[in-house]
Amino acid sequence: MKHQLAAEFFGTALLLLAVTGSGIMGESLAGGNVAVALLANSLATGAALYVLISLLGPVSGAQLNPVVTLMAWADRVIEARQAFGYLLAQFTGAIAGVWAVHAMFGRTIFQVSTKPRSSAELWFSEFLATCLLLLLIRTGSSRQDARLPAYVALTVTAGYWATSSTFFANPAATVARGLTDTFVGIRPADVGSFLLAQCVALGLVLIVGRRLRS
Repeated sequence: MKHQLAAEFFGTALLLLAVTGSGIMGESLAGGNVAVALLANSLATGAALYVLISLLGPVSGAQLNPVVTLMAWADRVIEARQAFGYLLAQFTGAIAGVWAVHAMFGRTIFQVSTKPRSSAELWFSEFLATCLLLLLIRTGSSRQDARLPAYVALTVTAGYWATSSTFFANPAATVARGLTDTFVGIRPADVGSFLLAQCVALGLVLIVGRRLRS
């Protein structure tokens, strides 16, 4: 259990390090070109996801995402005690990853984002993004498809460009990104709506999955 919790903590921390660090680096080198900054951000995130899922999958399942953990618990893949430990590791790991980036780039460690992300379009985008991610993981896991790390990484990379919300689809990442006033930030006042959209998506995927099985 200790190894699994460590994998979830450090895996989520490294994922947010890639997300936040590439956002800062991309924005600083893009010369004001948001498209170039987003390209750097999406490629770095996708690459990090592929490596992390491939390496940590055999240890903890490399869930790195509270809605993925809750889906696994609801499907009785993991027990409640393990799910709680995973959730705690993911949220604390995500925040630690963001703080590590701030230290690495010489920024103020403790920040609050001022970047607004508040509209019905963004909430709907997060709902669809989370549905897609969960359905992909459920399908790939049920088939024990060895290519699942690549599927997830490529889907998230494409999702950065195909969704208006840039494919957060992860409550731990959403909360952590509320604590960085950088390219990838989200204003804390807008975090709750993103979390709600993600949780509604989880509920829908679980309901549809159970009805299909019955």
